[in-house]
Amino acid sequence: MANKKITKSTNSILPPGYSHFLKDLKMRIKAAQVRAVLSVNHEMTGVYWYIGKSIVCRQQNIEWGNSVVDQLAVDIHHEFPGIEGFSPRNIWRMRAFYKAYTQPGIILPQLVAELDGENLPQAVAEIPWGHNIILLEKLKLPLERIWYARAIMEYGWSRSMLVHHIGEGLINRQAKALSNFNRTLPPPQSDLAQQVLKDPYLFDFVTLYADSYEKDLEQGLLSHIQKFLVELGVGFAFVGRQVRLEVSGKEFYLDLLFYHLRLRCYVVIELKAGEFKPEYAGKLNFYLSAVDDTMKHPDDKPSIGLILCKAKDRVIAEYALRDIRKPIGIANWRTRLIASLPKELKGQLPTIKEIEDEFGKDKEEI
Repeated sequence: MANKKITKSTNSILPPGYSHFLKDLKMRIKAAQVRAVLSVNHEMTGVYWYIGKSIVCRQQNIEWGNSVVDQLAVDIHHEFPGIEGFSPRNIWRMRAFYKAYTQPGIILPQLVAELDGENLPQAVAEIPWGHNIILLEKLKLPLERIWYARAIMEYGWSRSMLVHHIGEGLINRQAKALSNFNRTLPPPQSDLAQQVLKDPYLFDFVTLYADSYEKDLEQGLLSHIQKFLVELGVGFAFVGRQVRLEVSGKEFYLDLLFYHLRLRCYVVIELKAGEFKPEYAGKLNFYLSAVDDTMKHPDDKPSIGLILCKAKDRVIAEYALRDIRKPIGIANWRTRLIASLPKELKGQLPTIKEIEDEFGKDKEEI
């Protein structure tokens, strides 16, 4: 019997509950597709681990030479011509992959909880092979590789995003901000909130003069909003700048307002061009009370505040937060800083608009 071509039905009369049935099927099919991809990825990573382990063991025990790797690549390609990933270079990576998490015959003690029966770290088994290659090439410590592997699984980073976060030393900054979350938020919200914050925040995409003000930093961040959001981390949704609050007939303005999709709460960020001062915490505490009363939905979690300052004395910051009732974090920011222009030159150099206008005039003459 010839196969019948499936076309979209024109019959508008459908049985009750059909749309819900179709929606459920679509969700199940998509979930099955994701599981299939993850399953294939897990199985191939397991094969790569086994190949690497086998080569290492044979080189150690029966003194196989390096030429066996090239021969292995040729034979596997001949037997499975349609399967990629078994070039000599990649097989050498499989060998390095195994050695990266084990010593000869000894499992690193710090990784015991991460290993399954085949000594394959569970976190790295679940991520794509391309990501594992980056971890091998960019990081030396096994524990650091596993930390980033967990982050890849949780946030779904692409390879370029992984390279970015490794280059920026995210592992040394994540969850390092000073905060009072353990006293002002219930678990596990307190732990999740702490993991969201960093210290310091790196705003290398913004250039400031030494005498710049908060508004200059704010404008610089918003001019590069995509890079700003990447540095803040996954889950931040931008709500607005200089967001107006009215309390008892008076107006107040929040520097930056975000909503965090994972924490399910507003995040108020106050930018400070100088060193942290205790009064900043009191002011932000006031802002958070107002946001919770006037903007927070009943289903939202308590709003969180973050003070970003150029520098801070940790002892002073800890005292400032000790009796604050609202959840607040304090972190430093870093960016490219250049010296201010001498006073005698200010006003004498052309502005960017004047340069652009002059450049446009020259093009017209040409």
